[in-house]
Amino acid sequence: MTLSTTARETRRSGQARTDSPEISEYGDISEPGDRARGLSTLDLLEAEAIHVIREVVAEFERPVLLFSGGKDSVVVLHLATKAFAPGRVPFPVLHVDTGHNFPEVLAFRDETVERLGIRLEVARVQDYIDDGRLQERADGTRNPLQTVPLLDAITAGRHDAVFGGARRDEDKARAKERIISLRDEFGQWDPRNQRPELWSLYNGRHTPGQHVRAFPISNWTELDVWQYIEREGIALPPLYFAHEREVYERDGMWRPVGPFSPPREDESVEVRTVRYRTVGDMSCTGAVESDAADLAAIVAEVAVSTLTERGATRADDRLSEAAMEDRKKDGYF
Repeated sequence: MTLSTTARETRRSGQARTDSPEISEYGDISEPGDRARGLSTLDLLEAEAIHVIREVVAEFERPVLLFSGGKDSVVVLHLATKAFAPGRVPFPVLHVDTGHNFPEVLAFRDETVERLGIRLEVARVQDYIDDGRLQERADGTRNPLQTVPLLDAITAGRHDAVFGGARRDEDKARAKERIISLRDEFGQWDPRNQRPELWSLYNGRHTPGQHVRAFPISNWTELDVWQYIEREGIALPPLYFAHEREVYERDGMWRPVGPFSPPREDESVEVRTVRYRTVGDMSCTGAVESDAADLAAIVAEVAVSTLTERGATRADDRLSEAAMEDRKKDGYF
């Protein structure tokens, strides 16, 4: 193969031409790094995520997306719509409903799947409590109770790949996990049994009964997510934006007043302007004081934050230093 005169001169001088790409009769022979220099960080993260989503759909038979209506799962669903546009997303979404969800989030979930024409599968923790398969926890939170309904729903749907919106910057346990993460026959995760992912090559090989969890936005940060939401104009549940709400302080967090999170006798209720950085159960998710009422203000706020959203606002992650990892080993998200 011989390079064109322009290409040889460019390579010899070490300078990239800006007026035209390096083209020979064999096509574009410019280096991948040269072509990537014109892309922003968000462009590269988006391209990686879309690549992961397409690879999983091509390799697995019955993928499903865990969709709670929270910002991360909303972004993954948005990426899936872009990956397969102009067609529809070729897999259903699954929500593990604890029964303690914010009503605004459930309404947004239903509006979203109806707008996109996607099938919604729901696994309800309340059903397991009603028939005795699960028992209420003493602390009142149901987030740790999601594992059994989730694994049962994966088995019932014969899902061999499960997309999630987890990111490595959220928690130490999630930082250990690969983009394509194997789960054994019991749905459990072994942090010591991780597969290498060199050169963006992903090993999805599994035996019958096993499945993988796929995390397309593993390499994103909270700030990346918010900047992408702002760039793409992605709709979100309203509680992500500053609003007035009745709250009370517990364990350094502003907890919402509601049927699943009542204040104790010694806890005073106040009306404050708050917003939510992450969405979990009303019984375990705290708000942060904020006047960020639009996406630009949220991006500016997150850019100077020194705490992850989970560390700042999730009571279920404060049960122990290894709370997230213990739940993940049992089959949690």
